[in-house]
Amino acid sequence: MHTAKLSVCRALVITVIAFAGVPTCAIAAPELPWSVESSGRKYITPEIQQAIERGLKYLAVQQHANGSFGQQRSYQRNVAVTSLCGMTFLSAGHTPGRGKYGREVQRAVDFVLSRAQPNGFIIDESSKSHGPMYGHGFATLFLAEAYGMSPKKEVRQTLEKAVKLIVNTQNKKGGWRYFPERKDADLSVTVCQVMALRAARNCGLFVPKSTIDKSVEYVKQSQNSDGGFRYQLVRRADSMFPRSAAGVVALYSAGIYEGPEIDRGIGYLNRFVPRGEVFRFETHYFYGHYYAVQAMWHAGGQHWKRWYPAIRDELIHRQQPNGGWTDTTINTEYGTAMACLILQMPNNYLPIFQR
Repeated sequence: MHTAKLSVCRALVITVIAFAGVPTCAIAAPELPWSVESSGRKYITPEIQQAIERGLKYLAVQQHANGSFGQQRSYQRNVAVTSLCGMTFLSAGHTPGRGKYGREVQRAVDFVLSRAQPNGFIIDESSKSHGPMYGHGFATLFLAEAYGMSPKKEVRQTLEKAVKLIVNTQNKKGGWRYFPERKDADLSVTVCQVMALRAARNCGLFVPKSTIDKSVEYVKQSQNSDGGFRYQLVRRADSMFPRSAAGVVALYSAGIYEGPEIDRGIGYLNRFVPRGEVFRFETHYFYGHYYAVQAMWHAGGQHWKRWYPAIRDELIHRQQPNGGWTDTTINTEYGTAMACLILQMPNNYLPIFQR
């Protein structure tokens, strides 16, 4: 079932790009010398699958009646957290209205749709948010993934407006910032928008090639000489693991699969291979590893073979008795969603994660 749906989505992408006059090579990944099946699925052991199931069960229990996720006074009704939780169920093979957690997915979709403003901005104004464009980016990504699996007119209409808002708020240097304004930009928010645009284009929505080209230039200019990435172009800053992982994934999402920027970026990330330290809680831990595992999945080969078992084993040790993963910065729902997305990367269900 999933293979058929994803094949249709891929075919649609090629068709749309061809009609739009964009070369298919701008989005299609090169053939790799090793298969997804042989390199991925074998890493999800029975123990890992059990941990994932416990995480999904925890999230299902935490979902509010309106479809949102988030604890009281801690990103409650936040569209980013809700979207990541929804993507977690999608990544396990549950689609809107279908599968064990199909109801939870549909409720999450409905909540996100209900927060879409007339101008396309997706936000719950009563929810705590560190930069609402983060939420908009993740919400657009989630809706695009859900739409690709279960096409519905209402979702497409919301997506079209959401994509238009992203395109129209890109600043002159090619990036985005916390609010939908064409002012300054930072790498972290920019990555969210790039992935949202990629997911939207995957499902047949029009995204101007010029928007992608400008975003690629912004990301490339954000790379430091050591291969890592800085936060903003206007400020010289040392590289940091979380945003550097995001920077590499942004390039992959924009169709850049090889080249000096990728090589230097992967080289930088390899300094941070997880070491299984149970009680080590870095700032933006889940954010960094959410992007890092995607980067290594795209890189493949020894990069993936070394990285995934390490982060997999580290996450298993961090799982709480209730099935969740604690994140003290945002909330446990966020940490659990991120952990499950990381662990489920070898499933290869979501088009946005596919090579």
